[in-house]
Amino acid sequence: MKRSLLFTAALTLFVMAVSVSAQKAGSFSGTWALDVSKSKLGERNNIESQTLTVVQTDKDIKITTSTKRAAPPAGAPAGRGGGMGGGDNTVTYTLDGKEVVIEQESQMGKIPVKMTGKADGGKLNLASSRTFQTPNGEMTSTSKETWSLSADGATLTIDRESTSPRGTNTTQSVYTRKS
Repeated sequence: MKRSLLFTAALTLFVMAVSVSAQKAGSFSGTWALDVSKSKLGERNNIESQTLTVVQTDKDIKITTSTKRAAPPAGAPAGRGGGMGGGDNTVTYTLDGKEVVIEQESQMGKIPVKMTGKADGGKLNLASSRTFQTPNGEMTSTSKETWSLSADGATLTIDRESTSPRGTNTTQSVYTRKS
């Protein structure tokens, strides 16, 4: 009887430990540094370094991005080959799958941005859409991101698909955990 009780207690503790470990594996909280050499950012990439600071709760995820871009090549026309936009911003997604609309500052004033976020099977799915007026008419830009962690939680991979009137762009960003 004692053996059976001890075995049941040990098994219960093991299951609880695995459960807690699995829950932690789904947390993207931390400070992450972009590994440019392992990422697939496309030929128009001009990122020298990027840091994500992520705070995740059961209800939402707050992402602060800090980006350093390469200077444009000598003689490049303004706005080409680098330097456009610092890439520094903070955004918060709810994780219940419901659409949230925020206003984001841009060169053309405030733009409404529709955002959704959902944790699903250890992955995080984030989407955003913005429609705004340009001198050439109305433009819509969308992005879909899938975040996943390595088994040890030390590497964050973000697969992103962006669509705009210029076409569809697919990238993969690989980050290493700093803290």
